[in-house]
Amino acid sequence: MALNNEHAKGSLDIAIVGGGLVGSVEALYLAKRGHNVRIYEYREDIRKTPQVRGRSINLALSVRGRRALKDVGLEQHIIEEHGIPMKGRRIHRLDGSTYVIPYDARNNQCIYSVGRNYLNASLLKESDNYENVTKYFNHKLIEANLQKGTLTFLKTDTKENVDVKADLIIGADGAFSAVRKSMMKQPLFDYTQKYIEHGYLELCIPADEQGSFQMPANYLHIWPRGNFMMIALPNQDCSWTVTLFMPFTSFKSIDTEDKLLAFFEKYFPDSIALIGRKKLIEDFFGGSPSPLVFVKCRPYHVEDKALLIGDAAHAVVPFYGQGMNAGFEDCTILDHLFQKYNDDLAKILLEFSDTRWIDTFEICDLALYNYIEMRDLVTRPSYRIRKALDDLIYWLLPDIWVPLYNSVTFTTMPYSECAKNRQWQNKVLKYIFTVLGVSTLVGVFYAFK
Repeated sequence: MALNNEHAKGSLDIAIVGGGLVGSVEALYLAKRGHNVRIYEYREDIRKTPQVRGRSINLALSVRGRRALKDVGLEQHIIEEHGIPMKGRRIHRLDGSTYVIPYDARNNQCIYSVGRNYLNASLLKESDNYENVTKYFNHKLIEANLQKGTLTFLKTDTKENVDVKADLIIGADGAFSAVRKSMMKQPLFDYTQKYIEHGYLELCIPADEQGSFQMPANYLHIWPRGNFMMIALPNQDCSWTVTLFMPFTSFKSIDTEDKLLAFFEKYFPDSIALIGRKKLIEDFFGGSPSPLVFVKCRPYHVEDKALLIGDAAHAVVPFYGQGMNAGFEDCTILDHLFQKYNDDLAKILLEFSDTRWIDTFEICDLALYNYIEMRDLVTRPSYRIRKALDDLIYWLLPDIWVPLYNSVTFTTMPYSECAKNRQWQNKVLKYIFTVLGVSTLVGVFYAFK
């Protein structure tokens, strides 16, 4: 049975550009409030199209994302019927041995591997239950006048132009947002885009002959190798999405099958039998490495007419698993502001724009740092000692000491507060070690006096 059968009196007419994950969640939040929502998506309906090669088919869902899914009625289904819990990192050494670094040794919380297409399809299916949500696929934005609230789309299947007017335009159209491109024409709009020197290429570990996982399933597997790494996330069909991250120059140097096999035999020897030599060669040379980009911009709004959310506002590199979660958190924050200001768009958009950037800039920086941690620091004794100290103090003082990863992944603490918390912890530990060092020296002095 359809919900919200009648467009509520006094409700807003809202156009969302982008029918991906974040746009679909935002549409559900707004529909639940009784607003009339139209989604315009450049691609075909994802429920009718196969997976496009080169884009990760699974994502890491954590607390911020789960909160939004709970609000729109999908958390239980995604977690219980689809998601695969990952309780820690399983590190692969060069000799093929592994060890586990738990995400949350105190409370045993985990993140969940979820299929991108499945989650997107589930969100779109849920929106079918709302008569005040209308979806338009194959619509490419070609012109926007944000101050007037007007958009022009090209229907890619019929080549017709479609003009649209709305009370509010929400750009949820990804890292290369057409809405943001229009917003960049506004005075005082700050924008930074940067590609890192590393790219990624997706490979696959298939299920075994019995259709089961070839590796322990409830972990994010990492092969850290200093300046590069490989990771694997479990899929619902017992395969693994394997992603190789390394400098583009390194990808370019591997230009023959022999060089590829020699490279894997040197750095990822235990993965060859899992992937299969033939499949490794086919997958590696069947695609090309994709770039990794991050975007920072502000303000996110134009008057009371337009707003950016998700990757359109703050694309991040994937190493903290927070891209989707941060986008979903945008939707949760907006919902609170709609409640706080009783649908007053001028106040809602201004507060979101004035406050949200502080946290999204921070998670952008944290994600870049986490790449160094995943590919290099996790192998160092100093990292494991710090991790053990964090876990111990967290166990003893859970209300005072929350490790950085835990605060980012398992709480809704603002990202900027997570970073400040870490800085405070660093100072405390530095002070403790300084005191212990001085005490030790004094003890040695008196012992030999």
